[in-house]
Amino acid sequence: MIQIGLEIHIDAPRNRVWEILVDHERMPEWFPAREVIRRRAGEPDPDGIGARRVVRISGLAIEEIVTAFKPCEHLEYSVTEGAPFVDHTSDVILVSEGDGTRVRWCARLRPLVPGTGWLVQSNLTRTLERALSGLKRKAETH
Repeated sequence: MIQIGLEIHIDAPRNRVWEILVDHERMPEWFPAREVIRRRAGEPDPDGIGARRVVRISGLAIEEIVTAFKPCEHLEYSVTEGAPFVDHTSDVILVSEGDGTRVRWCARLRPLVPGTGWLVQSNLTRTLERALSGLKRKAETH
């Protein structure tokens, strides 16, 4: 099992960071994906629990489902198909920190092909680092 944990401080209130984080269709404005399409709305929020999205990134079409959604605090999602890994769960946790927000993004997964864990971990870590930097930039200039 591979575990990746990243954190960043964002100089923006938690509600602003949350609004950006959960707006699936506008994710390409800060997340390194070419396109994100919401396939099914969630409950009670359209981007909430049960929402399904397809993230087009690096030639892949990765399908995800939102599995936990606590506004301004916690987003959990799982990749269901299209990725070079299985048994995936990611948690994104927002915590107020002074006038800003601490964002923790933690992913757990297994590589689909044995022996490729180092490559999957390296690529996903780089993607999540770019995502957090983009989220920071978007929230601080929003």
